[in-house]
Amino acid sequence: MNFKLRFALLFTVFVAIVLSVCSITIFLLYANYRETDFYDRVKLEGNAFYDFTIRFPNKKDAVVEKITQGLLTNTLYDECIAILNEKGELVDKLPDTMHFRNDAPYLSKINKVKELHYQENTRQFVCIYMPDTKYYVIASGIDIVGFGKMDNLKLILLFVFLGGVAASALFSFLFVNQAFQPLAKLSAQMQKTTELNLTDRLPEKNTKDELYRITKYFNEMLQRLNNAFELQKNFVQYASHELRTPLAAMHSQTESALNKKLSKEDFQKVLNSSKEEQLNLIELTNSLLLLSQYEKLQYSFQLPAVRIDEVVFEAIEMAKKSFTNIEVRFNFLSFPEKEEYLSIKGNDALLKAAFFNLIKNAYLYSTNKQVLIEMKAQAHEIFLTFDNEGELISGKEIKSVMMPFFRSHNSSKIKGYGLGLALVKKIIEIHHGEIQYKPVPPITNRFIVSFSK
Repeated sequence: MNFKLRFALLFTVFVAIVLSVCSITIFLLYANYRETDFYDRVKLEGNAFYDFTIRFPNKKDAVVEKITQGLLTNTLYDECIAILNEKGELVDKLPDTMHFRNDAPYLSKINKVKELHYQENTRQFVCIYMPDTKYYVIASGIDIVGFGKMDNLKLILLFVFLGGVAASALFSFLFVNQAFQPLAKLSAQMQKTTELNLTDRLPEKNTKDELYRITKYFNEMLQRLNNAFELQKNFVQYASHELRTPLAAMHSQTESALNKKLSKEDFQKVLNSSKEEQLNLIELTNSLLLLSQYEKLQYSFQLPAVRIDEVVFEAIEMAKKSFTNIEVRFNFLSFPEKEEYLSIKGNDALLKAAFFNLIKNAYLYSTNKQVLIEMKAQAHEIFLTFDNEGELISGKEIKSVMMPFFRSHNSSKIKGYGLGLALVKKIIEIHHGEIQYKPVPPITNRFIVSFSK
């Protein structure tokens, strides 16, 4: 059973339960009202006959006989009234053919409660004890009109119940079909979604309801999947292109060495060149592996607190060991008020790699081999700037400077693969930070890193 049918049936059952409870309640309330009302009418008839009997004890008088006939004409259906004295002897009855109880237990019970109501089959009885005369009035009748109205009410409520259930079933199916159209479209879109049509989107109606949010989140999911597939496709293309270069160089050098008779010195040059290409290949492979594992690193975030200033100092020491002629200066723009302002939740190895790449990048593209690092730590944010003097990146290239494998026009004389800044950006992002490039004319290149806490 699909969800739409199940929802419609549940709604119909709920309406049926509500209608049945309402119908039964109405029927029971009316039955109680009819019973009480008829007891009051029977009591009224009994009291009227008792008063008449007390006032006119001689029923053989012509006038009294005529009044008695009038009482019979305006009575309840099959009305029976008997008046007994304290000994249970008949004083008067209406009609003459009626039968009545006058046993001692029965009369004792009436005397005890003063007024007794009960029903036998469809006949309702009202028995009253009159303390002034010590008489018992036993009146009864059949509410033929009331029972007829109850039968009619029963039919009306039955038709209302069946009609209400049928109408609710029809409208619930129509409503559910209309309400679940967006989900049907979503299901159809999910069935036909492949890596070839991730650009298709569901129309979003700004209704601010759950279906709108589902549609919105589904489209956002498709966008993320599309970005992931595009990144993967580009990554494979770029990686194969970049790996081809050092492998081709190594193959060319090896083939040249095999085809020529080389001296020991020449062989040593070939091996040194091959070693250099191998080191470059290892560096490129490690960078590609880090870049491919970015999504996995993004969600492993049970991380300890890390002092950013200490990580920067460690990255500076690494840079000085790698580049003997580098000059790095570090300054605090303003000293933090508290020591904990210098810490964030993070991975010190990844952060050290990011800062080292920024220092390395500043060194390689500087004209004076100098790098200036400035830092400001606040309660909720940490700022870092990495400055070097050199040729500025053009405006068109600024947006792409941190894309994988992108190399700007000023990098033509510097060996590299265009992965350093891409790795830095990914590492900063998984630490809830941001990085941007900002040229400061005339000759200062500045990378700004900020971490939110």
